[in-house]
Amino acid sequence: MMCHNARVKGPLVHVVGARPNFIKLAPLYLQLRDEFEQQIIHTGQHYDRRMSGDFFDVLGLPEPDHNLAVGSGSHAEQTARIMMGLEKLFIEISPAAVIVYGDVNSTLAASLVASKLLIPCLHVEAGLRSNDRTMPEELNRLVTDQLSDVLLTPSRDANENLLREGISGDRIFFVGNIMIDTLNRMLPLTETIDLGDLPDSFALVTLHRPSNVDESGKLSRISEHLVQLSELLPMVFPVHPRTRACLDKLGFRPDSKRIKLIDPVDYLRFIAMQKKSRVVITDSGGIQEETTYLRKPCLTLRPNTERPVTTEIGTNTLIGDDPAAILPHLENILAGNYKLGQVPELWDGDTAARIKKILQDMSLCEPK
Repeated sequence: MMCHNARVKGPLVHVVGARPNFIKLAPLYLQLRDEFEQQIIHTGQHYDRRMSGDFFDVLGLPEPDHNLAVGSGSHAEQTARIMMGLEKLFIEISPAAVIVYGDVNSTLAASLVASKLLIPCLHVEAGLRSNDRTMPEELNRLVTDQLSDVLLTPSRDANENLLREGISGDRIFFVGNIMIDTLNRMLPLTETIDLGDLPDSFALVTLHRPSNVDESGKLSRISEHLVQLSELLPMVFPVHPRTRACLDKLGFRPDSKRIKLIDPVDYLRFIAMQKKSRVVITDSGGIQEETTYLRKPCLTLRPNTERPVTTEIGTNTLIGDDPAAILPHLENILAGNYKLGQVPELWDGDTAARIKKILQDMSLCEPK
């Protein structure tokens, strides 16, 4: 494994910036806390308290050691601000290694800065590919994986993607899906969650991809079809702040008895809602994974996915770009004619422990 070990051994530094990152950070941070010195840098990419701060509380994480508070902006502006802040912090902290998660702008920025400062970089959830370069996340994934020293993959197809891209096999480690570590740990706690006045049977809806919500014509078509589908099954829709702004511009005011629009909810409540739902309609990558583990039908309003294992053996179905395609699948689900799915290999709740062993073998950090 190629790493830059000729340096003073400082802390492991975790760089996170968006809601999915926190879910992936939690099990690894908690697994390492008794043995390794660690610091958390929150870039502030998700700065709404409902989308960020509550997650630290729910997941049992300490407050970040540093918060760059970069806020919103174009991809270039946001990434540049993160890089500028991280460069100063990395020079000050002198990390033994930087650990990045997923595919957000914070991940790309941290891998670039770490690489230029010759700091080893580990990418958790490496190798995922949608093969759609119009998605900013796909570009982030491609660049981060080329720059990272250690690539920690959640599925076998991710290993194959990396090898096909010319990455040396000795940098690639199939460790499983770290999101499932958190989901597995939190599931018992969801039994105590009071979901209030939710319908006995409902579809859980989430939408946040720019391709679905930023173009008013597309979002209008989706909204119209959700109204039609709600005649078959009531819907509960926790609305992402950006999606809420776009829906407000459309003047979307559905019948609250059929489509219940609510504010974003914390992680535990959302998992409890997934468990109770009849089906999940989403465009989120992480939710495709959670529903597969929960054996819950998932209809993904996208033409592609970077998580093909969820469609090949899991409970996920790609709907494509046309929301009209949801109807026959929903009818099959309500009729009990939908695939049961299986839990993929190494989605077992022990991914953080496998990563810890890799870090121990690397000898990057002195034990506490």
